[in-house]
Amino acid sequence: MTGPATMLDGIRVVELGVWVAGPAAGAMLADWGADVIKVEPPAGDPQRGVFRALGLKDGRVPPFEQDNRGKRSLVLDLRSEAELETFHKLLETADIFISNMRPTALEKYGLDGASVRSRHPHLIFGRITGYGSEGPDVNRAGYDVGGFWSRAGVPTRIVTPDTPPPNIPPGFGDHMTAVSLVSGLMAALFRRERSGEGAVVDTSLLRTGIYGLSADFSMQMFFGKLMPRTTREEAEAPLVNCYKTRDGKWIWMLAVESTRHWPNLLKALDREDWGKSAEFSSAKERYRNKIALVAAIDAETVKYDREELGRRFDAHDVWWAPVQTVDEVVADPQAVAAGAFIDIPGGHGEDNIRGVANPVSFNDNPVQARGSAPGIGEHSDALRNELDQTRE
Repeated sequence: MTGPATMLDGIRVVELGVWVAGPAAGAMLADWGADVIKVEPPAGDPQRGVFRALGLKDGRVPPFEQDNRGKRSLVLDLRSEAELETFHKLLETADIFISNMRPTALEKYGLDGASVRSRHPHLIFGRITGYGSEGPDVNRAGYDVGGFWSRAGVPTRIVTPDTPPPNIPPGFGDHMTAVSLVSGLMAALFRRERSGEGAVVDTSLLRTGIYGLSADFSMQMFFGKLMPRTTREEAEAPLVNCYKTRDGKWIWMLAVESTRHWPNLLKALDREDWGKSAEFSSAKERYRNKIALVAAIDAETVKYDREELGRRFDAHDVWWAPVQTVDEVVADPQAVAAGAFIDIPGGHGEDNIRGVANPVSFNDNPVQARGSAPGIGEHSDALRNELDQTRE
């Protein structure tokens, strides 16, 4: 059966990307078999030096290796007319061009959408921007902290009122936006196989963040308001809420059908007496008395360690999930079985490192990294020779 590493055999991708979103899209395509050529300035992708920039010891940068595995690196200084012409020669051999540089930077090098389409009509040009390709803030610095999180309103929907916005995990919005771009690239590639015509595929951190909050935005635009954010103690749906256990861990109850799941919960907690209580007698009453119900459940879940409570819930068909830490997820046999992790080969005699697989598989075959992240310009000589042979 065809596996991920052969799905894009024969497809060449040129990536002019830095940091996370653009390179992450390129890494997905590399996992699927594309020949991804990472074009870097002489100083390299700044993500390579992120530890140094933070004042930490230089060395391998796992996030860089995560998003640049399986690629070839070509150093070009696009400020040079000759090097820029070499870049165009490379685009002539490519199927897909990916960039997450700002529109003004691309325009400076004559790599805006109109110019690329004019010179390379066969090419599919995938652009990731912070805020879109038009509008007053088109060239404003984005990063996922700005475009995906802050500008899209995400922090205001994951904290309660008057709570400061939380610190966010690095690259979260970038990786979601990379998936958005790849989905668009695949649609454009399919169309080109039929028509021979290239396309410009646009996505942005802002639009992806807004799309992630689609339910909230649809309610806001229809009703002109949203359900208020509440603390967990005031949860609108007490049976779809997080609860602490005796060992200091948390579970998230998933009893989305209150009437159906309520009797099972009472059995799991040995509190069938609640079924006779007027304040909890119906879904309507449980909603009216939600603060009291959350407090009552709180008092019961802390009697059990999470593993024990989980067993009780499973025995009585109460739906739930553990709230896991990152180290717990890495060791979770279900995450491992689902194919969430891969080994990224070490280059230049270095050991393999454990990484995260992209979220899509084909024909039940696991994703595998096709190679290590390249050194700066590691493949420059070989790629220049390839281009010279192409011209002959």
